[in-house]
Amino acid sequence: MNNFSTFERGVGFQVVACDLFFMPCTMRVPLKFGAETIDSIVNARVCLHLQSESGQTLRGWGETPLSVAWAWPSTAAFKAREERMTSFCERLAEAWRAVSFRGHALELGWQFLEEQLDSLKDEHNRGEQLQLPHLAALICNSAFDLALHDAYGKLLGKPVYETYNHNYLSKDLAWYFQDESFAGKYPEDFLLKPSLEKLPVWHLVGGKDLLYDSERTGNEPDDGYPVTLTEWIERDGLTCLKIKLTGTDAEWDFQRCKEVGQIALRYDCQALSPDLNCQVKDPEYVNALLDRLKKECPETYERILYVEQPFPYDLEANPIDVHSVSRRKPLFMDESAHDWRLLRLGKELGWNGVALKVCKTQTGALLSACWAKQKGMQLMVQDLTNPRLAMIPHVLLAAQVGTIMGVECNAAQFYPEASKKEAESHPGLYERRNGELDLGSIQGNGFGYNLPELE
Repeated sequence: MNNFSTFERGVGFQVVACDLFFMPCTMRVPLKFGAETIDSIVNARVCLHLQSESGQTLRGWGETPLSVAWAWPSTAAFKAREERMTSFCERLAEAWRAVSFRGHALELGWQFLEEQLDSLKDEHNRGEQLQLPHLAALICNSAFDLALHDAYGKLLGKPVYETYNHNYLSKDLAWYFQDESFAGKYPEDFLLKPSLEKLPVWHLVGGKDLLYDSERTGNEPDDGYPVTLTEWIERDGLTCLKIKLTGTDAEWDFQRCKEVGQIALRYDCQALSPDLNCQVKDPEYVNALLDRLKKECPETYERILYVEQPFPYDLEANPIDVHSVSRRKPLFMDESAHDWRLLRLGKELGWNGVALKVCKTQTGALLSACWAKQKGMQLMVQDLTNPRLAMIPHVLLAAQVGTIMGVECNAAQFYPEASKKEAESHPGLYERRNGELDLGSIQGNGFGYNLPELE
């Protein structure tokens, strides 16, 4: 067993079982990520069984979409990359079954990230032509990390967000960040009090999405759900739209922003965000787009709340100075924000916001949120098209840390039927109403899944 000695107090526990499930989802309409378009996805669901020193055993749950196109852009076959990710999940399950620990879930999650994840990834990559990248490894590990936090809260008999303080953590944030400006501070000091029960919800306008009825071809799904952007706005009362762009076709990107902006104006949508999915190499591409929108479509430009990750996600290999972009509009890291260290590098290069995702682990997202808030960076919590269990920790993070505007949730667009069972317990969470999500049904210990079928 791996007996970590850095943390010396707190609840002692060991993992006595780890169950791993792969749950496919077929999309009702295609979703375009950068240069790739996908029509299905596999979700990894994990159940960790933790046993305390007193012999009590409780189960924690975590789920994450293994979003290959987002985490691992490549010309290699999609299925081959997906199989590499699922097999790494199986390797992680073996590692997590060997864990015993004394301390907090955040401490164990951090130490697993620092001391085990990369070595496990390197071992998994040895002799393989397809080299699993770090972001893909983070996604695979996130389901286990989420399950750990859920189980830990249950062991203490508390919602897990009530445990991120000095009563349960051995070290303050200065220890993690090696930065005395965090001395005496814990994650709880960066959480909203009280947390939010309702959040504005963002809708993703994919590159393949239809905007108007006039664009229908007759091949659209006839399943009772909206097909066009205008239908979605009318049904869900949407006010926040994220616009997927190419990052390689300047005229198409401008026209797409213009068209979506016209719809936003017609329906009084208040916030827009262009997302160029790491396809841009030169800040002037983004500057030219923003300047043209400001000149030709000023009302659309005014509604742009922030710009999301235009540049390559390997920030260390592509240290592009982006101050010229962030002077125009807030510029948010997404794919490149693996951890707080990369946030520090991003801030030096001119990024002034970060889009957090629990698919990079609850541990990493929480630490990144604390670092960013202390250093004056704005926050957003972004979706990975999270269905079923994956939705709940995702929206809880947004409600707890506070964001520039609500939370992105688009599983309802691409595979709404996947979460039908969970929606019975959380009707206001899996259906977007009046442009908002209602988190009031998230109750109980751990992440408060409140789903009878899990028990």
